Amino acid sequence: MPQLQPEVEAFARIRVVGVGGSGKNAVNHMIESKVRGVDFITINTDAQDLHNSNAKKKIHIGKNLTKGLGAGMNPELGKRASEETKEEIQQSLKGSDMVFVACGMGGGTGTGAAPVVARTAKELGALTVGVVTKPFSFEGAQRMRLAEGGLEELRKEVDALIVIPNDRLLATVAKDTTLKAAFAMCDDVLKEAVEGISDLITHPGIINVDFADIRAVMENAGSALMGIGTSSGENRASVAAKAAVSSPLLELSINGAKGVLFAIAGGDDLGMLEVHEAAKIITESVDQNAKIIFGAVKDEKLKKGEVRVTVIATGFPAAGFAPRGTPLFGFRDKEEEKPLSKILGSTKSTSAGEETKEQDLKAAEEDEWGAVPSFLRRGKIK
Repeated sequence: MPQLQPEVEAFARIRVVGVGGSGKNAVNHMIESKVRGVDFITINTDAQDLHNSNAKKKIHIGKNLTKGLGAGMNPELGKRASEETKEEIQQSLKGSDMVFVACGMGGGTGTGAAPVVARTAKELGALTVGVVTKPFSFEGAQRMRLAEGGLEELRKEVDALIVIPNDRLLATVAKDTTLKAAFAMCDDVLKEAVEGISDLITHPGIINVDFADIRAVMENAGSALMGIGTSSGENRASVAAKAAVSSPLLELSINGAKGVLFAIAGGDDLGMLEVHEAAKIITESVDQNAKIIFGAVKDEKLKKGEVRVTVIATGFPAAGFAPRGTPLFGFRDKEEEKPLSKILGSTKSTSAGEETKEQDLKAAEEDEWGAVPSFLRRGKIK
């Protein structure tokens, strides 16, 4: 009897679009990290930077407008450049079931072009998710203002938006961490967010999560939280679950979420009781009437005895939720530094007094680092 093979078209087609220089860096990192089951596209006004992309598909936008020299921290220029090349962007996204738009907010191309790319993806019927970073405070108040404006525009065009403030990384790194390493960590956070979601779709599970489940939670969801916790040893599943819902790198708390998808990954020794304990921690943190979708998968990439919990939470109240306070410039001693896969799911809690320190952060935004031109900042991280 002949065996039936699933047609390629039956699988969800996922594309990751890196917009601007930061988006290109994030895509390069995903490719080097061998993120599976997705196609990569990079889009930029800067021809030289685009040349350094490892993506198979590269789109040079605004050739006539910017002459290949970038958008120079001018989001309006980035927007016009992407609109000038919209037909090519549209062709590259045709047939997509899900599109991630990855970029760093605050520059010209990413801030201005990302909303146009997202709108194009949605017009084609793709589930569209923005995964973006906000700039470090030392990059200056002007860059932060541009980022906030870009976020408002992007939020209108995506189904769900995951925002990672770079400042939160400062509370998790060693004192001697270099600037280059800090920006590399930003790329890794974006990679973890994309991979955490795409892996759920592309890998069959013991209790399967498919694309329809992802769409049910993320379609027209607005703000989203994506957390990953990894643990081993005693109480590993519950520790990983607590880590996933309390990541210090995300702007939102899971409390009050009305849509939750969570998946637990482990080896053959994954026990029913520990799955129950992990699920209890997550379900007790969200709205009692929340739509909850659960999955379980065997993942050979995990170390022996290790479990990973991935949580996607959406459907936060339009008003009433409070973003987590941004930590001040705090550094760990070198011996306390942890691998980023653990940092993403850190159980470190937010200090109750952090919200009262926002004025100090505003002052930090005006410090001398804010005056450093972008070309000098790029030079420091080579």
